Amino acid sequence: VQDIATRHRLSSRTYDIDDVGPSLGTAKWARDLDARAQAILSDVIAADVLVVGSPTYKGSYTGLFKHFFDLIDPSALRGKPVVLTATGGGERHSLIVEHQLGFFEAFALPTAVYATDKDFTDGVLRSELILKRAAQAVDEIAVLLVNKSGVRIAAE
Repeated sequence: VQDIATRHRLSSRTYDIDDVGPSLGTAKWARDLDARAQAILSDVIAADVLVVGSPTYKGSYTGLFKHFFDLIDPSALRGKPVVLTATGGGERHSLIVEHQLGFFEAFALPTAVYATDKDFTDGVLRSELILKRAAQAVDEIAVLLVNKSGVRIAAE
């Protein structure tokens, strides 16, 4: 997230699903969320780029992750660049980023990022392969972002 923000002169915010709070679990509609959760939902919708991720649970993303995005009108994300990321206990779940997270009407970047426990040391991503994939996703964003003057960043 920080690499994208720095490279493309964007501000960034990072949220964990816990930040949305307890109203998420009982909300049937976005209007049912408390003020903090609605503000986070608004930030997601207004973002120029999304980097979303979920741990893999039984071969899929978590229920609260899905529920959060179910509360957003799919057309609100249409065409928005999204970097899909996931973590899991093993390589067998790596297709989650291409299969399960493809529900977005947003523009999912061609390069997704999946990491397992072995890719981290003391909570820090250390795998050169995964770091290269993340850098490749950052590069792909340049083609999609539009700066304030309406000229593609790649053309500057």
